[in-house]
Amino acid sequence: MAAKKILMLVGDYVEDYEVMVPFQALLMVGHQVHAVCPDKTAGQSVRTAIHDFEGEQTYSEKPGHNFALNFDFAQVKAEDYDALVVPGGRSPEYLRLNPQVVALVQAFDKAGKPIAAVCHGAQLLAAAGILKGRECSAYPACGPDVTMAGGQYIDIAVDQAHVQGNLVTAPAWPAHPNWLAAFLKVLGTQITL
Repeated sequence: MAAKKILMLVGDYVEDYEVMVPFQALLMVGHQVHAVCPDKTAGQSVRTAIHDFEGEQTYSEKPGHNFALNFDFAQVKAEDYDALVVPGGRSPEYLRLNPQVVALVQAFDKAGKPIAAVCHGAQLLAAAGILKGRECSAYPACGPDVTMAGGQYIDIAVDQAHVQGNLVTAPAWPAHPNWLAAFLKVLGTQITL
């Protein structure tokens, strides 16, 4: 298997599990992952938030860890990468306001490169205008974002993932086993034991 070069778009208060687990898992299987944030450079960090499902009407939020960035956002070019990962949490709600971030998402999609988004990551996909006529799972509160962007919101169990073409989406971090497995399959990653 040839290692892939993957871009991960993050910002402050990205969901802790949704950035840490994919970052480490993709490195573990031999891929190169550049985690970047607008206006930040390698060695700086973003704050994370831990979202949990504890029986209330929506998730709870607690302080998470500091997640270290390993590449400079200013140096990112979509053509240098094989795939894109968009974790959820609160960061997608404001990353979608950044024209450079939106242009990156559009470039990955236009090139047909794999895009994996989880939870609130769908907000960024919607803002980039890449969901029209497409199916997308997300945290249920983001379903209206998907629909308003012309997409079809796929309401699945919180531990499941949905694939349509180059787009791999899931409702939240409990889907990591299925979401990451589906993303690796779309990437063409083969793991042998």
